[in-house]
Amino acid sequence: MPSGPTDLAPDAARRLRLRTQGLALPDDGSSSATPGDDGPSSATPGNVVRRMVALQGQDLPAVLRAIAVRSRPGTSIDDVRAAFDGGELVRGWTQRGTLFATTPRDLAALVSLTGERVTHLGRRVREAEGLDDALVDRAEKITREALAASDGFTRAEMIDLWQQAGVPIEGQRGYHLIVTLALRGVLHWGPFAGAQQKMVASPGAGGSGGVGDVAGGPAEEPDAALRRIARSYIASRGPATVDDLAWWLGLPKTPVRAAVATLRETEPDAVVDVTVDGKVMLIGRAADGPDSGVEPERLPGLAEPGGVLLVPGFDEIVLGYQDRDLVADAEAMRTVVPFTNGIFRPAVLLDGRLVGTWRRAPKAGEAPYELVPGIAGQVRIAVDQAVAAWPLG
Repeated sequence: MPSGPTDLAPDAARRLRLRTQGLALPDDGSSSATPGDDGPSSATPGNVVRRMVALQGQDLPAVLRAIAVRSRPGTSIDDVRAAFDGGELVRGWTQRGTLFATTPRDLAALVSLTGERVTHLGRRVREAEGLDDALVDRAEKITREALAASDGFTRAEMIDLWQQAGVPIEGQRGYHLIVTLALRGVLHWGPFAGAQQKMVASPGAGGSGGVGDVAGGPAEEPDAALRRIARSYIASRGPATVDDLAWWLGLPKTPVRAAVATLRETEPDAVVDVTVDGKVMLIGRAADGPDSGVEPERLPGLAEPGGVLLVPGFDEIVLGYQDRDLVADAEAMRTVVPFTNGIFRPAVLLDGRLVGTWRRAPKAGEAPYELVPGIAGQVRIAVDQAVAAWPLG
């Protein structure tokens, strides 16, 4: 490797992101990809999420597809659901007040790093809903006892349990109680009951089927957890900046920068600098071997353009970064996020760049996609083919 950072053109950087995110297009020269075409046989749903730490998951159907699209060929939504049913995957409010799909180990690590901060940021909302500390403590006691004696509850069942115990849940209180107890490490979303997930006990909360039962072992030291998560983020989303990582975690920049600096000192091969349009960014190798990261010596091989790729809504290839300029310009972002409600539509990528949105089940008479102006006719044909071939329902 040269002494200075490798300079990557923006196109190469986007192609590298597709690879590190597990979305690399086929190597056979075809112009479109279907989920899992380039995934290794080890890319099970559990391994995919373990490598990426967490995937944004407030839209449950979307995150199931985001995991499947990164998994080995033939992976179905039912396969991803089975990983939740078996306790290998969980879903909780791990950072930024948003639901993420993650693993039991990283649920505990992320909540230990972010839970207190997010809880503090939500205090005014709780006050407006009439949720004082005494009421939350009371709900926590009831919930811990109930989870210890059960295999979990659906949202409706939990609300009914609180009502029977005399806990007021009018308005949005029920939702905010669930979030607050999740941030306290009491519960998380686990196995499925039909189309819904059940709430089960989180690490240290007791009960059968809880994360503590699956994860086992002592709690991870916070500084070590932050360094491990930083390494995995860089390996699974690079090129990315330290500020991207801090935003993604919802933590102040200072401790995150310190964690990356310590990572550089203690594991000098873990993080590699590259420059993209003059901006220093990071790539890395994950702790479990080069297959889960990027070999820097392979960077010059990113010259071949890719084709059309479809991803579900709220996908990490778009939302996993504070600075999204590498992937999308303002016009493309308005296509995927047309309103101010924070809803990110499924995205169409062309050579790693956002060029529009698509629909799995368009209404009668509607086109299955909407692209930004200026997209060539052959690309539109490729998008049509990719939508028709999408196997994940």
